Amino acid sequence: MRSERLFRILGLVDSDLVEEAMSAAPSAAPRRRSASWRTLGLAACLVLVCGLGLLWARSSGGAMNGALSGGADGSAPGASAGSGGSGHSEGTVFMSYAGPVFPLTAREEDTGLTADRALAWDFAPGAYPDGEPRQWGAEVTDRYILTNLGAEDVAITALYPFAGNFDSLSRVRPTASVDGAPAQTVLHAGPYAGGFSSAYGSEDPDHDTLNLAGLNSWEEYRALLEDGSYLKQALGEYPALDIPAAVYYFSDFEAPHERYSAATQAVTFTIDPEATEILSYGFNGMSWDEETGWRRYSYFVPDGVTREPVTKGLVVLGKDIGDYVLQGYKDGGCDSGEEIDGVSCTVTREETTLDRVLDHLCREYKTFYSQGRAADQGNAFDAVPFSMYRGAVSQLLAQHGILSGRPKDRYADGRLDDILSETLFHQRVLYLEFPVTVPAGGSVTVECAMWKEPSYDFYCSSSENADLQGYDLVTRLGSSLDFTRQSAALINAEGVEIVRQNLGFDLEGGVASVNLDMNQEHYYLEVRVKE
Repeated sequence: MRSERLFRILGLVDSDLVEEAMSAAPSAAPRRRSASWRTLGLAACLVLVCGLGLLWARSSGGAMNGALSGGADGSAPGASAGSGGSGHSEGTVFMSYAGPVFPLTAREEDTGLTADRALAWDFAPGAYPDGEPRQWGAEVTDRYILTNLGAEDVAITALYPFAGNFDSLSRVRPTASVDGAPAQTVLHAGPYAGGFSSAYGSEDPDHDTLNLAGLNSWEEYRALLEDGSYLKQALGEYPALDIPAAVYYFSDFEAPHERYSAATQAVTFTIDPEATEILSYGFNGMSWDEETGWRRYSYFVPDGVTREPVTKGLVVLGKDIGDYVLQGYKDGGCDSGEEIDGVSCTVTREETTLDRVLDHLCREYKTFYSQGRAADQGNAFDAVPFSMYRGAVSQLLAQHGILSGRPKDRYADGRLDDILSETLFHQRVLYLEFPVTVPAGGSVTVECAMWKEPSYDFYCSSSENADLQGYDLVTRLGSSLDFTRQSAALINAEGVEIVRQNLGFDLEGGVASVNLDMNQEHYYLEVRVKE
């Protein structure tokens, strides 16, 4: 089985580790056929279409999977429009689900404190960068009065969860204050919160984990958070990957670009699949033969114009690759008869550890990513600590990549480019941590504020709900606090009308604040901007 073979390759022969990896899934990873992937394709038009599709999916927060697997009206499989499914247990089934507002919690399981919660959505209109009015999203203020009825002061470590990803962190990260004073917060990030699905349909069991499957309903967040294991991971250590590795770096590229605009270089070798695993970075294509161990990795030779990672590397885990052959080709097809001369590079070999390789490549990717961002786009690395990003990469590789022993099809080829880039965009729950001390017989006000993106349908989908903005909250999911009261309010709501809700607001009747039933886990609100 692959997990047992992998542990032999890495020198981890502890039987408990092998048993743990082999029991992580109900069946062995599927046997792979001889195939190849070409990231940039063979035609420029295909490159453009695929690239735009990826950007579009990423801008949606990775929530398209639920919509694409649902009914023709965008509803979840088996659900009628407005009857439940992705997004809400009631109301509209949104294609892009932003996740609920979660309640404050604490590291401590029994704080001895009571909590009175008041949440408000502020719909004051904003503006685009050019000054044009924009009514999109809401400022959320989530206020808590923590009361200590005991005879001694109570010190807790507060945790405020929020849904997001690294790429959007600069926009969605909350602020926190205690009795009006800004709190010094520490950020924690949970692992990738979604799952994987088939790109070819359930009838093809050989490719059942090729697509990302994002969280599309509050019930999925409930399943993620209710047993506390996700929070434990978020607060825990990232995996240490002090595994011996040999790295082949390719540099000093030359190619006749004046004749061949897609000039390609390929490196070919044979490995023993029972003794070697390969990770790649900066390569555009891979072909292999599973039976013989033949491998070919290829990349478009950098021309100083095309935006491509200049760093090219092959990371070898286990037995080294031995002899290899370099060959130039007219294009990324690397077809027989299309060989060309004048393609060259310098290859350097380095013995190191996987941890050090990942640290180096993460810094390389940070530079590559940052260079491609416009000034008004923001930069994920301005908001995400590098150590957190670097740790999340190791976490993804260990949980879903080849180091898991049972890699998902999406990451089974060992292409680190995908691991490094998608770590920025994966859905996850993040936590702000800050200290709070409540004096004996007294109270403290904790306030968390953030901009909240709505759930929505894509305008290009022709959905009748494309102009709706959805918001929701959960009353107690994942919280260790003892709530005595919760309420919700709307502020500056003159520019919106309520279409669906289960909160009880009546803007025309002057009811903009309601008390919540804490026995009800989930509340939702859907609004439309007035003409």
